[in-house]
Amino acid sequence: MANWEAYLEDHQEEIDQDLIQLLSIPSVSTSPQHTADVQRAAQWVAARLGQAGGEHVQILETGGHPAVYGDWLHAEGELTVLIYGHYDVQPAEPLELWTTDPFMPRVEGDLIFARGASDMKGNLLLPIAACEALLKTEGKLPVNVKFLFEGEEEIGSPSLAHFMTNHKDLLACDMMASADSGQLSLDEPAIEVGLRGLCAVQVDVRSSGVDLHSGMAGGLVHNAAQALVEILASLKGLDGRVTVTGFYNEVADITPEERQMMDRFPVTDTQLKTMFQVDELFGEPGFTPVERNWVRPTLDINGLWAGFQGTGVKTVIPAEAHAKITCRLVPNQTPEGVLDKVKDYILKHAPSQVKVSFTDLPGQGVPYRIPSQHLGLTAVRQALLQVYGVEPLEIRVGASVPVTAMALQILGVYTVPLGMSLDDEHMHAPDEFYRISNFHRGQVAYVLFLTELVGKQQFLEKR
Repeated sequence: MANWEAYLEDHQEEIDQDLIQLLSIPSVSTSPQHTADVQRAAQWVAARLGQAGGEHVQILETGGHPAVYGDWLHAEGELTVLIYGHYDVQPAEPLELWTTDPFMPRVEGDLIFARGASDMKGNLLLPIAACEALLKTEGKLPVNVKFLFEGEEEIGSPSLAHFMTNHKDLLACDMMASADSGQLSLDEPAIEVGLRGLCAVQVDVRSSGVDLHSGMAGGLVHNAAQALVEILASLKGLDGRVTVTGFYNEVADITPEERQMMDRFPVTDTQLKTMFQVDELFGEPGFTPVERNWVRPTLDINGLWAGFQGTGVKTVIPAEAHAKITCRLVPNQTPEGVLDKVKDYILKHAPSQVKVSFTDLPGQGVPYRIPSQHLGLTAVRQALLQVYGVEPLEIRVGASVPVTAMALQILGVYTVPLGMSLDDEHMHAPDEFYRISNFHRGQVAYVLFLTELVGKQQFLEKR
């Protein structure tokens, strides 16, 4: 057993307790009442990074929630890897659907339940623990490493592009490794080689200056809530195809190589239904579920509200109604282009008796794809092969991680994925959990990944 491996084994209980401590901090980035908690989480991460042996550790202002930076840069002639993660989490509401307090972590066998367990505080600690094991036993890292942990990923990383632009020299690297990723299952490793993009907008509909008495004004004026649901219903056909004019114009046909990749994906429709707890899958006709999730764009209503929400009845005609919409994008689509089409369609289909306005929401990002032979992917592939004993499967993911496109555009480097979350771990949902066994072997995977990069400078493919 290597010295670093023995270190992880001997100190695993302490590292597990570190995870429990971090999960106990309610670092909900979207909530103003948790601003101090987000700051506290940044301080905790910075302290833990310094304890691991990270140098030049600092908490940096971004214009929003702070970012944590640290490095170790003494591997002369070797590659520099920037490791990315985020310490912020989604809101835990509705709290009544949690079995226990989402910020009082509970362990049941191999599972640890808490908000942010899978997305992604468990993954954040993987590279920190791995580098600590190497530094405490070997006194050095195999390559140069920089760390960047942000506090705004769950609200779309609105400050990150500006921050990265202003700190290009500090963040300069040969590749980025994102801990914000996962595997197929406990026995099946995967490498994410593509992500969809994202755009988001709030739609506001107003039908009158104030809420009106439904007896006095009923039948005389339009209802903002009624108008909004009619607008929203018009965005998709009953078959699930988006009806927005030109929505699919830039979408490329599926290539034979992409079909081969999707054909190798081992998850069945039955497994998807079980995972999502639905009786039937639904989506754009003419494509398989995997095709719809990997290489087709989507439009979804994420929330809507209007009128009286309390117990009982209040007989009003709401003056205003609101909805939040997001679109997942595929190559050749841009957030600006898709949002313009959605807004134009809504304005043309809105009843003449109401006024419609829009607010673009944070979190916009372009689709991302990394060349399959990139040196970083080769290193991840070898690391996962050693940990799992089987070759990892290349996959594309329907989700969005805005930093991947930012790193390519601003720093000129590709991002390789290395995280241990699984799709069934209730990310963004009640009773989110993370597998402790994956937490342990993810630390090993990071040591192996960094070691695989030694002496490979000449093989690097950047942008």
